[in-house]
Amino acid sequence: MTAQSQASSTKTPFAELSGGRLLLAAFVIALSNFMVVLDTTIANVSVPHITGNLAVSASQGTWVVTSYAVAEAICVPLTGWLASRFGTVRVFVMGLIGFTVFSFLCGLSTSLEMLVLCRIGQGLSGGPLMPLSQTLLMRIFPQEKHSQAMGLWAMTTVLGPILGPILGGLISDNLSWHWIFFINIPVGIICVLGTIRLLSVAETETIRVRIDAIGLFLLVLWIGALQLMLDLGHERDWFNSSIIVLFAVIAVLGFIVFLIWEMTDRLPVVNLWVFRHRGFTVSVLALSFGFGAFFGSIVLIPQWLQMNLNYTATWAGYLTATMGFGSLMMSPVVAKLAAKYDPRALASFGLLLLGGVTLMRAFWTSDADFMTLAWPQILQGFAVPFFFIPLSNLALSSVQPQELASAAGLMNFLRTMAGAIGASIAVTIWDDHAKVARSEMVSNLHSDDVYNTLIQSGFSSDTALGTISNLVDKESITMSSDHVFLIFSLVFVFAGLIIWLSPKPKQQLKGPAPH
Repeated sequence: MTAQSQASSTKTPFAELSGGRLLLAAFVIALSNFMVVLDTTIANVSVPHITGNLAVSASQGTWVVTSYAVAEAICVPLTGWLASRFGTVRVFVMGLIGFTVFSFLCGLSTSLEMLVLCRIGQGLSGGPLMPLSQTLLMRIFPQEKHSQAMGLWAMTTVLGPILGPILGGLISDNLSWHWIFFINIPVGIICVLGTIRLLSVAETETIRVRIDAIGLFLLVLWIGALQLMLDLGHERDWFNSSIIVLFAVIAVLGFIVFLIWEMTDRLPVVNLWVFRHRGFTVSVLALSFGFGAFFGSIVLIPQWLQMNLNYTATWAGYLTATMGFGSLMMSPVVAKLAAKYDPRALASFGLLLLGGVTLMRAFWTSDADFMTLAWPQILQGFAVPFFFIPLSNLALSSVQPQELASAAGLMNFLRTMAGAIGASIAVTIWDDHAKVARSEMVSNLHSDDVYNTLIQSGFSSDTALGTISNLVDKESITMSSDHVFLIFSLVFVFAGLIIWLSPKPKQQLKGPAPH
């Protein structure tokens, strides 16, 4: 961001963009950001459709979500270097083209392997688009209109997760899951053409900057190994499998070497020295724990609804999306409160409220009605801005001004990574605990009595056995879901308490984060 800010002193794109052209340029940037944000949640409600069509397990289907998040996370720290080396607009256009092409290939996928590879390509292309959309809006609007520009950006960022599940559900039920990716194609083409036509005046000067290739390789190595270990672990019986042990060793050693290298390199791909600020470290830690539990929940809920309560993808989308309205209403309110009150108190309130909401979910039953399921979602929507906005502000106000871009990039990287890890852990625990719960129920069930009762009610022998088996499966999956929510509620409470280890901020962050 600093490079772009410097460039804007000599080149003022907003002098050439005004009136309708400015609004159109802002719309193109906002639409690009919306498309990328939408794809983080649009696939969540479609996972059962995808797993059924490709004949894979529910846990394997989650790779569609986690692969995108991990690839996006890896690419975020590179955004600054890419923009400096090739120009902000040029990188933005290439990212849009890559995202559109890989969306097309995702829609054509005929196997899980192909789909996951294309989702990785989507994530790598889409990673820089979110921070760069923020940067470009700041460049095309004059200083006095930056708050309106960021309001537009925040609106698309909040609307994406609301509309993602609804669109994903409607498309999966009425067309096929392939179309959740195909819809990106016309949007991507419009954004590419609009960016080339309108935003060439906002291009930044390019400078030759060395990239930390070894640091980048180590980053990809240990994150890739960690994610593979988490995704494949429960299928391969964890550390009883030599391949899982190998991934674990690579992840640990890769992480240690990565830390040493980044701490000693002159121009690291990730500036770890910002962790010397206690306020930044604690805030990012709380944000990562909170977002991991939050993302794990929003991946798990649609799957449980469709597998257990026979919800269609559309209705699972409606239920999931109820969270978004509270977020939309409270975001501007919390932004104002954050400027007046201690951000630690606001963040702690938000995280503890999320813990309470998640605890409500831990008492869900297999015969719960729509409103019983919807109320925690609605309350969660009100709570999310309270933890997200103050924690982001607290983290970024804890570092020095020249470290702002590095800190913001690192914060977004860890938040996205935490989301992917949270989703993997949630589905793993869910799957494993369901098996345990089923075996315990079977051992305690007086199946002969139930069987005889069903036979006397007119059921055939096979139908009676099938009914008993379905009931046991249904209840075991519900018990397992409740178990995951109980764990996540404790994670939220932990995150809400550790935030008080951060010192009270001495300065308020002026303006929005660069990434």
